[in-house]
Amino acid sequence: MIVSSQPSTVIVSRDILDKWIAADPFVALVVRELEGDEEVSALLEMSNINAVKRLGYNDHGPVHARIVAGTSIELMQILHQRGIRFTSIEHGTARSLDEVKLILLLTSYLHDIGNAVHRHFHEAIGSSLAKDIVDRLLTKLLPRPLRQRVLIRQEILSAMHSTAMDVPALTLEASIVKLADGLDMSEGRARIPYKMGKVDMHSLSALNVKRVEISPGDSVPIVVSIHFKDMAGFFQVERVLLPKLEGGKLKGLVKIEAYDQAGKLVTSIM
Repeated sequence: MIVSSQPSTVIVSRDILDKWIAADPFVALVVRELEGDEEVSALLEMSNINAVKRLGYNDHGPVHARIVAGTSIELMQILHQRGIRFTSIEHGTARSLDEVKLILLLTSYLHDIGNAVHRHFHEAIGSSLAKDIVDRLLTKLLPRPLRQRVLIRQEILSAMHSTAMDVPALTLEASIVKLADGLDMSEGRARIPYKMGKVDMHSLSALNVKRVEISPGDSVPIVVSIHFKDMAGFFQVERVLLPKLEGGKLKGLVKIEAYDQAGKLVTSIM
């Protein structure tokens, strides 16, 4: 099921996934399985122990996982309503929009679990750790022959690996999660990890991103509006969003608009 009404502006926030849980029974089922899985919960807990407590970085646990999952589904809805064809459907690895949602949700929720081992190469580590978890969840969620579950699993693992800044996304689905990961940047939740309490360009820019919004556009399907307290926050756009767009298949489908504290449009990038 896709919510049929034309989407309006949505703020990237902690409750972005709740709308979909309430409106879409399949999304609710997938999230329930993810959040009820003890191994997933423990890995996300350990990810934050390493990232936050040991490295002094910002959140990489369940709150971030939920934000990325909800943001990915929002981006998917806009693209679907604009008639954009998803790679997994085009190549026959997914057979329905629910299966596309399954790829997006599992990738989004699990993409940072590699931090439970180490921050270095955590995307590659996470895609390896996730194999048995994804197999277990797909057995419950996807009543298909083993071959079909394997194809979906590999789309998920590939997309997880592609969240690394220097790894190109091979599918539109992987590109959606890659962008959604970077959009969790408001009020100090920047996706360039910064050491808390350390004053540098990373921390100053992160704290100056006030709000991130997603809406349908006119000239392009997706408009990302970023509101800054101070334009020092634009460093996050230069170092995160633009490379993520360049490294995926959303270039030309997304416009980024930057607004200053007074709400004035400062720059627009496509």
